[in-house]
Amino acid sequence: MSDSNRTDFINPSTFILLGIPGLEEAHVWISIPFCTMFTISVLGNFTILFIVKREPSLHWPMYYFLCMLAVTDLVLSTSILPKVLSIFWFNSREINFSACLTQLYFIHCFIVVESGILVAMAFDRYVAICHPLRHSTILTNPVVTKIGLTVVLRGSMLVLPCVLLARQWPYCRTNIIPHTHCEHMAVVKLACADIRVSSYYGVSVAILVMGLDALFITVSYIQILRAIFSLPTKDTRLKTFGTCISHLCTILVFYISALFASLTYRFGQNVDLHVHVLIANVYFLVPSTLNPIIYGVRTKQIRNRLLR
Repeated sequence: MSDSNRTDFINPSTFILLGIPGLEEAHVWISIPFCTMFTISVLGNFTILFIVKREPSLHWPMYYFLCMLAVTDLVLSTSILPKVLSIFWFNSREINFSACLTQLYFIHCFIVVESGILVAMAFDRYVAICHPLRHSTILTNPVVTKIGLTVVLRGSMLVLPCVLLARQWPYCRTNIIPHTHCEHMAVVKLACADIRVSSYYGVSVAILVMGLDALFITVSYIQILRAIFSLPTKDTRLKTFGTCISHLCTILVFYISALFASLTYRFGQNVDLHVHVLIANVYFLVPSTLNPIIYGVRTKQIRNRLLR
């Protein structure tokens, strides 16, 4: 490569997203379930927000956290799907360099935010079951607001270095990203520099966030189960545990998807590239699609309001 060409390509104006490499001919068919999931995610999460806003009986911390989860899922799905569908339907593969980094930031930031909200919801369940008489005094509206701001600030600050590092690398190999969106490692792997700092930092953040959040949730539910088993009757125990089912389902969907995607990426060297890309998309889309369904079906107040 000549010096002039190399200099021109150090800061590419655009990246090219390939979509799902190897399955280009099936893009239109693959777009059908993707579009369906996106529609369910948007309608379901907006419905949750609308019902909680309109129903005064739902103005409680649990539902405030649920609204935060709905907003997070909306940001995640709208950060990814519109561009993915434009690739599938119109072959619109170009994405501006700054827009790519912005998408990268929002995706990974709100994954961290979603994990933090699940911890906050576990804390709400812990206080409601283990200290029911103090629930309204511990989780006041100002406290819920501070928890929400802390969760967002944590995600924003932890992911920002990923973007700043990605922005300062020289890109002189290619501007083609074999993915449907600007995933962190898919972008920085294009840099013609030693990217171990980006790689190590990304892994460290993932382990720190997922590990600590999963630990906090586990400790909360150990205390919750101890409190439930100390209740006098079986019906009371089942009814109390039933208030945690929706949250547990949401946790399982989120962390199982994350674990499956992570294991496939780290140890699936022999797995085809299109499988990696599909799993990465499922990781981002399935929780945002299933969360409003889980809460809509399992939460009596939301279900009744929706039916009315």
